[in-house]
Amino acid sequence: MQENIATERDREFEETEGLMQLVGFSIGKELFGVDILMVQEIIREAPITAVPNSPDFVEGIINLRGNIIPVIELRKRLGFFTPEVAAKDSWILILDIKGRITGFNVDSVTEVLKIQESAIEPPPEIVVAGLESQYIRGVCEIDEKLLILLEFNRILLVDEIKKLREMKTS
Repeated sequence: MQENIATERDREFEETEGLMQLVGFSIGKELFGVDILMVQEIIREAPITAVPNSPDFVEGIINLRGNIIPVIELRKRLGFFTPEVAAKDSWILILDIKGRITGFNVDSVTEVLKIQESAIEPPPEIVVAGLESQYIRGVCEIDEKLLILLEFNRILLVDEIKKLREMKTS
């Protein structure tokens, strides 16, 4: 009997080893993913206060239970923004990026996805060569669609992070 329990635990471990959990979200027709461990919470649209002289991709700040959090329009940050396409009903992913809580405005949140790390392919060199911050971690196929795994630790450049800090303190 004891042997059966051990082998069952071993099978469960083998099934979860190398498995990555992602929160899937979309911007327009594109599907993206972020490591679930970075996600603090997901909220529906919240009142966003615009901040004068902030970078163009910063939508503003929100007050989330007493914490002032900058909100980045991810569509603009990734270069997908056109005014006509902006979503009316959006979601805000609250992420912990190296100890900095930041909100990212996305069109919709899909589901928690479980992906084998071995299924994630590195992005093509020609795609990442032109990116300033190398924020694409990899690409994988889900339900005959490509999912782009973003590296949020690199999505903002150092000087952009400094500007966000200044926003919070002013």
